[in-house]
Order: sequence, then structure tokens, then C-alpha cells
Amino acid sequence: MGIELELHSTRPARNNWAMSRASLLRGSYDHGEALAAVLAGLKVNGPGKLWWVDPYGNTQFNEQEAQAALGEIAGLLERCANAAQTAAVTDLAALLKSCATTPGSYLWFIGD
Repeated sequence: MGIELELHSTRPARNNWAMSRASLLRGSYDHGEALAAVLAGLKVNGPGKLWWVDPYGNTQFNEQEAQAALGEIAGLLERCANAAQTAAVTDLAALLKSCATTPGSYLWFIGD
């Protein structure tokens, strides 16, 4: 199980992969397993936004949700058990920040 990340300039077409490429700004495909492992430890219905991420499906955050999720990064970094997880969370933080500062953008969490 892994989670890939894609930053899109607008809401991506979830049911048409080819059409979704038109809005793609940047992707992160190297940390899927490590990111899924860190996010899996979050308490369902807990505080924050990142527990919303479905490791088996698709989750999209708009710029406001990305801004709110940035506040959870410090706690996630504390949960990291190894360098791979730290790299995954660091990459997530960069994409959340880019999404939060790009009007109209979406961060797409693509689960297995």
C-alpha cells in the first residue's frame, strides 16, 4: 500500500487520468509506502485533516485544507520511525505549502 501525491492547478478529473494530466503541476511518487505508514498511525476522527486521507482511495485537499494540514507536519515528523518516513513527510510538507499558496489548486492523495 502506498500513497502518491499530485499537485494540480485546478480540481483534477478523478475519473479520467488523461484529462487530469492537463492540470498537473508536480507529483511525488517516491515515498508512497513510507507516507502511508506514517498516515496510518493517525487517529480516525482525531484532530486535523490528514486522518481524512484514504490509503486505498483518492482524497483531495483544496488550498484551505492544505493550509490547515500544514499545522500537523511537526507532529507527523515526531512519529517518523526512519529516514524514509521523514523524507516522505518532508515532501508532503512541501506540497501542502505549495498547494496552500497557489490559489485554486488541489493536492491529490492517490491511494492503492
